[in-house]
Amino acid sequence: MTEILALPTRPYAADSPLAYLLDMAAEAAGPTEGEQRDDAETTAAHHVYTVYPHSLAHVIDAMDWRGYPALRDGIHDLEPSAVAWLDGGLWLHHTLHISEAGGARDVLTLIVPCTCGHGYVDIPLDTEDVLLEILAELRPTQGRSVHTDAPLDCRSLLPCPRLNGQR
Repeated sequence: MTEILALPTRPYAADSPLAYLLDMAAEAAGPTEGEQRDDAETTAAHHVYTVYPHSLAHVIDAMDWRGYPALRDGIHDLEPSAVAWLDGGLWLHHTLHISEAGGARDVLTLIVPCTCGHGYVDIPLDTEDVLLEILAELRPTQGRSVHTDAPLDCRSLLPCPRLNGQR
């Protein structure tokens, strides 16, 4: 029987200069997707605990956040983010807005379903007072944003076009 030539998995010594340089390059490549998720969850929890200590910090635990890695597709470059489910169709979304001029800035958004049932409204939150004002406005509609016919009000999802009489 003929033996199959198997190339070594690493064609260089583990303690060679090339191994050292390649390990440095791997570290410089940035955090893994798992690390990005963990960092996003931790950053979101820290922001809520420090900026919303009398409201969100009482109802959202650090374990309630679910992290997502950065999205780099050349069209939409998004930083890592985290979301937390509030129930009733409402979500919190946290990310960092990073710019050369301003550094990193926390961005917390309340995502609210619309009364039309076909879309959501994104409401940026700056302070705990703003959050409480918005919640007071949403209370009569059980956490729904009142639909208006203004363009891009809730970015309503349009029904699928009919194909052969079926949706």
